[in-house]
Amino acid sequence: MKTIAVIDYGMGNLHSAAKALEHVSDANTRVVVTPDADTILAADRVLFPGVGAIRDCMAEIRRLGVDDIVREVVKHKPVLAICVGMQALFERSEENDGIDCIGLLPGEVKYFGRDLKEANGERLKVPHMGWNQVEQLAEHPLCNGIDNNARFYFVHSYYVRAAKRELVVGHCHYGADCDVMVADGHLFATQFHPEKSAGVGLKLLENFVNWRP
Repeated sequence: MKTIAVIDYGMGNLHSAAKALEHVSDANTRVVVTPDADTILAADRVLFPGVGAIRDCMAEIRRLGVDDIVREVVKHKPVLAICVGMQALFERSEENDGIDCIGLLPGEVKYFGRDLKEANGERLKVPHMGWNQVEQLAEHPLCNGIDNNARFYFVHSYYVRAAKRELVVGHCHYGADCDVMVADGHLFATQFHPEKSAGVGLKLLENFVNWRP
């Protein structure tokens, strides 16, 4: 029996993510939502979710030692980070007057701004909420079977700018260019919510379940 651990640190839409993973997994795979370090470390693969303000997320991540757990598991097993889980991997976020994050990946998390506009002057709402196209900039096993410029579902007011451009697998545009898929070794992260992105999101999760980095 293989196990996928969904890290529970009190900040994430754990039920829908776990159900989506169960939907794309076979009968020999068990999905567990857990805060327990030993269970996470023993799992075959790990999902690192996140929803809410980064200050609250990082406070719980550090209180529960999730930062150390994530640093350990990415060394030798597949890890998928989603939304604020992705943002927490970088060095620093502008949210809440500036918050230091886990720092596994070089780069920062930036605010869209209060007066976000496209080049043609169109005003854009913040948060960026809804479907948007994702341009694939590099090949990756988690994108197998997913068309370039497929649409995924987003909910976020802050976006990633990765310092190492070679880590960026996909980006989208919403008033600014946003890095929305990054990969480094056993780690893959998305700004969008695969579990809310219908068929293309389920395909990405299926690819994660079968990924052998």
